[in-house]
Amino acid sequence: MRTLRIFLGKLGAAGVLGLGVLLFCLPFYFSALRPAERELDAKRAASERSRLPGPARPIGLDSRAEQLEHFYALFPPVERLGNELERLYGLARASGLDLLQGEYRVEKRPTGLIAYRITLPVRGSYSQVRGFAGSVLAKMPVASIDGVRFERKKSADAQLDAQFRITVHFQPARESSGDNP
Repeated sequence: MRTLRIFLGKLGAAGVLGLGVLLFCLPFYFSALRPAERELDAKRAASERSRLPGPARPIGLDSRAEQLEHFYALFPPVERLGNELERLYGLARASGLDLLQGEYRVEKRPTGLIAYRITLPVRGSYSQVRGFAGSVLAKMPVASIDGVRFERKKSADAQLDAQFRITVHFQPARESSGDNP
């Protein structure tokens, strides 16, 4: 104990303060920074792997038309609209949300993707709403969340009403040619 006092006396006030900061930083480094560095390294490795050509990537896209066709192939055909809606409802139910009456409209353009716009009111806790938004973004890559609005009846209520504006994108319907018998 006496040796510690002598040591601290030699360090002075600035040295003791520096030692205290160092002792505080060590647990912070191992509990917060090291896991974040590992996660960043894993994401970098995944990003590098995704850049590598794989069997799913077509080789030698020559024209813009082929590139556009490849892009459209990433989206489900419009005939799968019911399946995608059921997937969306399943994600809401899995998050524990109560679904309310929604509004739906199709936005067709002369060219490009078909946009199916959904206004989906839901009721649940903030964590349920947040979980639903995260699962839509993670499990439905053809969907985008265009807006979210929250409302609470009373400030002390645990339940809130939320309204999602979601767009699900689909391939345009293929035009049939007269060559088919």
